[in-house]
Parts: sequence; C-alpha cells; structure tokens
Amino acid sequence: MSTPGPPRIEVPVELEAQRRLGAGWGAWLDALPARATGLLEEWSLRVVGPSQHGAGSLVLPVVAEDAGPAMLKIAYDGTDETEHEALALQHWGGRGAVRLLRADPRRRSLLLERLEATDLTTLWDLDACEVVAGLYGALDVPAPPQLRTVASYVEEWVAAMVASGHDLPIPRRLVDQTVALARDLTAPRSERDVLVHHDLHYENVLAADREPWLVIDPQPKAGERAYELEPMLRNRWDELYGHGSVREGVRQRFFALVDGAGLDEDRARAWVVVRSVLNAHWSVEDARRGSRALDAEEREHVTRCITIAKAVQE
Repeated sequence: MSTPGPPRIEVPVELEAQRRLGAGWGAWLDALPARATGLLEEWSLRVVGPSQHGAGSLVLPVVAEDAGPAMLKIAYDGTDETEHEALALQHWGGRGAVRLLRADPRRRSLLLERLEATDLTTLWDLDACEVVAGLYGALDVPAPPQLRTVASYVEEWVAAMVASGHDLPIPRRLVDQTVALARDLTAPRSERDVLVHHDLHYENVLAADREPWLVIDPQPKAGERAYELEPMLRNRWDELYGHGSVREGVRQRFFALVDGAGLDEDRARAWVVVRSVLNAHWSVEDARRGSRALDAEEREHVTRCITIAKAVQE
C-alpha cells in the first residue's frame, strides 16, 4: 500500500494577485507552498480544509497532534508589519486575542487556536463598536521593549508627506493640521506606552468558544490606546448612510468607541485626523511609485479618508 504524499498547497487567487505589488511578493509566493509543506511536517499538522488568506498571509485550517484544531498562518515577510505578531500574541496571552500555540518568527509562521468564521461585520456597526471598545481594555498591557513606537513611525510618515510637495489631492489645511497635530501627539508623554494593534477593525475580530469575541492579525506597535480608532471608522463604509449621513455615522462610531473605552476625546480625535490624512497620502504615493494617476479605487479611498478627518472635527 502506497504512503500518501505531502498535501498539495493551493494559494488562493486573491493572494496570488499580490504579485502586482513587486518582486518581493513574487518571490514569497513562489516559495510559499514549500514553506507551508515544511511547516506541516515539522509541526505534525494535518490540513483539514481549503486554503484561506488575509491581505498578506496564507491561512490553513489544520489539526495538530498535540493541540487539536488550529490555524496555520504564514505571513508575507517583506514588511515589518508582522515582524512582532507572535510577540504581541504572547504578551496578550489569549486575553482579548487569539491564543498563540506555536511560532517561528523568522518564517513569519504562527500556529493559532481555531476561532469561528463569524466576524464583527455580523453585528450592527455601533454594537460592534461597543464590543471593540471593551476589547481595548482587555488588550491594554504594557508594550514590550522590542516594539517600535507609534511616534517613530508617524514621524517618518509625516516627513514623507511633507516631502511630497504641495500638489497632493488633499486639502492643504488638513495637511498642515496633520503636521501640527502629529508634532503634539508624538511629543514625550508621562503615560506608559501600551501594546497597540494598529489594524483593529470589524473583520479582525472573530467569534470564539472561550470568549464571545477575540482579536486577530495585530500589526503591533508601542503607543497609546487612542491611536486605535481610525480603522473602525473607515471600514463598512456603505453602512454609514444608514445613520442619516456619512458624517453622522462616522461621529456616532467615534463617540461609541471613545465613550465605551473611556478614551481622551481630544487625543482620539487628533489621532483620527492624523491617521486619515496619512492613509490618503499612502494611496497617492502608491500611484506615484507606479508612475501613474490614481485609479478609481484609490480616489475613493482618498475621498473617504478626507471625509473622516473632517467629520470628527465638525
């Protein structure tokens, strides 16, 4: 009787599409099936379902000999966004976040407890904001010293925006305001830095058995909790019209998060403005690197970011 060979690893089409982002992505995707096969063997894992994916990761449902049902996540290694994901999950220790079972940070590979497929998009957006406001508290632990600070990132991002010149499709007053706010927000503070997720939005919170909701996919940094809000305002955009107007919808989400988590309203508002304008600038830079005009999706993104920056201040 023949022995079954290693499983065939299918890379989802949506993940393969990331080849358009450059040679680094292509090299990682070319090596991905072999990397996954090696980890399955090394960690005694058996694939039990079709391949899944994040924006920059392959995710395989598996059964581990010593841990039962789990998920194997292999993230793109050409950016520092996921460099310390395992470290963050270790520090949270399953409190408010998915539990880490095993990790190989060098290969950006994690074995995680298996959660349900249900995310916070299944709740009304304001109910979901209340859930996330509660999770902010659960995730509020001191930042490990290995993490770069939010301040160091923001200083770099603002400098790049300023260097882009005055021909940005962003109101000049918002650019100038962002520069000033960022200077204030990144000034030394007496409060300790906490471990921030950076990309905490509806699809990065999954239902679970041991807790109602748990966070996944951190891009960890050291900073203040008020930095976290912006992704919750930018996602599920079409639903904002159900609040009467986009402006009102953004503001309702903002106050649900601020009030639910007991955050400093002024600092939270300032961080939303800064992150929104920087997000708009990144789309402009992506287009410039490709020597092309903004495409329709990028123009919509820039408009969305500007709308959020204005809405939280009006």
